[in-house]
Amino acid sequence: MPYTVPKLTDFSTGALDSAARELLSALEQESAAVSSENDWKVYRDRWMARKNGILTQLNDLWLKAAPGPNKRDVGQRVNELRETVTTKVEQRRTMAEAFDLARKMNVVTGLDAGSTATPRGTLRSPGESKFGPKAWVGDVRKLLLESEGLDITLPGIRRPIGAEHPVIKTMNEIVGVFRNLGYSVEEGPEIETDYYNFEALNFPPDHPARDTQDTLFIAGQESKPLRDRLLLRTHTSPVQIRTMQKMRPPVRIVIPGRVHRNDPPDASHSPMFHQVEGLAVDTNITFGDLKGTLDHAMKALFGASVKTHFRPSFFPFTEPSAEMFVSCFICGGEGRLRDGQGCRTCKLTGWIEILGCGMVDPNVYGFVDYDPSKVSGFAFGMGADRIALLKYGVDDIQLFFNGDVRFLEQFI
Repeated sequence: MPYTVPKLTDFSTGALDSAARELLSALEQESAAVSSENDWKVYRDRWMARKNGILTQLNDLWLKAAPGPNKRDVGQRVNELRETVTTKVEQRRTMAEAFDLARKMNVVTGLDAGSTATPRGTLRSPGESKFGPKAWVGDVRKLLLESEGLDITLPGIRRPIGAEHPVIKTMNEIVGVFRNLGYSVEEGPEIETDYYNFEALNFPPDHPARDTQDTLFIAGQESKPLRDRLLLRTHTSPVQIRTMQKMRPPVRIVIPGRVHRNDPPDASHSPMFHQVEGLAVDTNITFGDLKGTLDHAMKALFGASVKTHFRPSFFPFTEPSAEMFVSCFICGGEGRLRDGQGCRTCKLTGWIEILGCGMVDPNVYGFVDYDPSKVSGFAFGMGADRIALLKYGVDDIQLFFNGDVRFLEQFI
């Protein structure tokens, strides 16, 4: 007959001892019958289930039924039995796991009767392991691995360690140069408002960049005021405005990040690319400071022999503005290679356009509450993808984004 919890009418010490011995005997007998994980689950639920488990019945039939003077002794005895049952059930879980492992090895016969011979050795019974059931489980696992022909001493399969993408690596190198000059790194959202992307940067309402042919606007924005319409930022310059709004001069920041433009992909264009921009605002900053800073940065990036050259240009947010060229680091600024062939990198000119720059237009200061009569500054921006193309001698920007690991492994 399966064990059932008796309803006590006698709560004396002798009666409790007798009932406890009967319960523990049933616990041992049922435990010995567990030989698999499924058996153990039934065993666990029978003794420890919350609704009708034997431990729950002890509370109902013994502790709650005990008269007041006996409740303390009965409660103490129930707690002791609870600890014993919990420990036994957990131990049997380990044994059930071991039986399942051993069964996979077809060595179940005789496990409870002594030692079991296997093709590769002898498996002691659980009782013979002086380190307890867990050590016996370890023996079973070891034999299981041996039976499956696994050599656990062999090194594991290592996952290859990743490396920086060449564009990200280039961008980090650029940022590192300016950090060494004392610039801090700032970042901002890729989804921007028209105000930060255009208006606060001195772009007039009819500027071509505001057209959908050049900029990727978020759909469904027509009902909003122009300055609140959302778009994918076309440059990282909005971070300059955001930074100046929250900081007073002096400001020296470098801004890396992804930008988006409505350009069809080809060898030199991509609708998504990376920029690194910089901004310095303080008292008495001149164009000479701009030239000296960028000349130092280019020499740090491309070598001390690189020369720089500035040509006048136009950008809405800088005045005066310039495009900076560096002497070609492939042909040394000669326009031709040593074999007499024309240098394709610089298109035979000896110079490579590398970035745009200029002094911050005083109109921009009006959007951030700076006094243009007291401060001045310069800004610059370069495409990290373009510099990576030049640095690694790649002739198609799409190769960076096609996800071909064989191509990218060249730059590790």
